[in-house]
Amino acid sequence: MTKDVLVSVRGIQIAKQEGSSEPVEVITAGDYYKKNDKHYVIYDEIVEGYDGTTKNIIKLQEDCVDITKRGLMNVHMVFEKNKKNVTCYQTPFGSMILGINAKDIRIVEEEHDISVAVDYDLELNYEHLADCKIKMAIQSKEEGSQFRI
Repeated sequence: MTKDVLVSVRGIQIAKQEGSSEPVEVITAGDYYKKNDKHYVIYDEIVEGYDGTTKNIIKLQEDCVDITKRGLMNVHMVFEKNKKNVTCYQTPFGSMILGINAKDIRIVEEEHDISVAVDYDLELNYEHLADCKIKMAIQSKEEGSQFRI
């Protein structure tokens, strides 16, 4: 894997009450490195309608995905298989308490690509909000294959 990567992050929330889903996708350039058997991906995210950016740091290791956002939005989300984690999510609209219970985490590493899939339950202020999925593709800019998410 090269230092310069393309990052695709796609998420969907399936709310049980309404039966609706809200897909969100970000595709951007980022930086990659590996240290102590952990994969790190760093990229900046721009939120439409707001000044400033949010720096994203994704740390991948077996059965754990760790996402930190700093800037316009601030949160440290930890997805650990079969474990519930609680965190404070600060947005321009105020703060929320998120509960994350990862049911399944799949990380596939190839020479120029890493694919990640996470299935989890999401709580908002201690109430179940939705069943969610995140899919990520991290690919070397020059060597990676097409996004396979």
